[in-house]
Amino acid sequence: MIGISKLYCDSVEPSDALRYGRRSRDLPSHLLQFAEDKKPVVVWNMTKRCNLHCAHCYARSDETAGEGEMGTDQAKAMIDDLARFGSPVLLFSGGEPLVRSDLLELAHYAVGCGMRAVISTNGTLITREKARELKEVGLSYVGISLDGTQEIHDRFRGVPGAYAKAMQGLENCQQEGLKVGLRFTISRRNQQEVPAIFDLLKDREIPRVCFYHLVYSGRGSELIKEDLDHDETRRIVDLIMDETRDMYVHGLEKEVLTVDNHADGPYVYLRLLRENPQRAEAVMELLSYNEGNNSGRGIGCVSWDGTVYADQFWRNHAFGNVCDRPFSQIWTDSGIELLSRLKDKKAHVTGRCAGCRFLPVCGGNFRARAEAYYGDIWAPDPACYLTDEEIGLK
Repeated sequence: MIGISKLYCDSVEPSDALRYGRRSRDLPSHLLQFAEDKKPVVVWNMTKRCNLHCAHCYARSDETAGEGEMGTDQAKAMIDDLARFGSPVLLFSGGEPLVRSDLLELAHYAVGCGMRAVISTNGTLITREKARELKEVGLSYVGISLDGTQEIHDRFRGVPGAYAKAMQGLENCQQEGLKVGLRFTISRRNQQEVPAIFDLLKDREIPRVCFYHLVYSGRGSELIKEDLDHDETRRIVDLIMDETRDMYVHGLEKEVLTVDNHADGPYVYLRLLRENPQRAEAVMELLSYNEGNNSGRGIGCVSWDGTVYADQFWRNHAFGNVCDRPFSQIWTDSGIELLSRLKDKKAHVTGRCAGCRFLPVCGGNFRARAEAYYGDIWAPDPACYLTDEEIGLK
């Protein structure tokens, strides 16, 4: 994650992270990306079931019964291990996590173990009563996926009325005092909707938005030709920065992040070199704390059947199963060659990544995209939009 509001709008300084010792368990949520120990935030795709059929779903979710799903007791054993291991956050995802009847029980259990529990949801199943229950269990955050305004969103989601239900779910969360934000995946189908998302933040008093760059996995692998080209990506990132700054100028300090393209960090830095060189140096220090892509290190994934992956988007390489062996043992097993290499991707990436001056703060960007596009785990990420001149190759 690249915190556009934190970096570009001066809302976080390096000293803010240092004040907490940069330990995952001690850092507040808005500073977690700057942790030094990189204890993994774990995404648990707790079910493959979903009531929608989204065009870009990395999990290829559908409405079929949840064969092979971990049971409640197995999930609690996993949570016990994650809490002891020091994982600061458990993100309940899917499919659609709200279709599982034990979501509330397990979220409450995670909070009781000292973890922060958040959910990623399409929002359509969040009734007022459900929102109240989520608040009561101590959920830290609800991220609702939205692909644009009504027509665009419903087309992406494959179900008429999905937008209206998501907006009602968002309102129900707000009425119960839950922190709620938006998740938006950018493609050529909906890039024109970005200003409308910022309007929603302002009109609906939504405190947070994450803009996801498209990852070529699951059904998203069928949208490669709909990904933005490099010039389009630069324009969108500039637009996101412009809109964020405009809100800050007018006293609206929203949290705006971009996700899954770590070239965004150096791009913010390069823009600040032109606009505010002093701030640029502070941003470079923060980016060095962030270290860019953390798949297999600062973020991990457990699937509905207990399989462990480097992140939620990259399911070509499994490292074990938490039903057979604790996550903590799998994650720290130096005998798992790929997982060990992912702990230090910088030593293994090739091509222009290997010679890039921003490699220490980007981490080689997204390996899932490199493998999907080139068939090579260590090839450059094709979505890196920085020029050879910018990265120091010319």
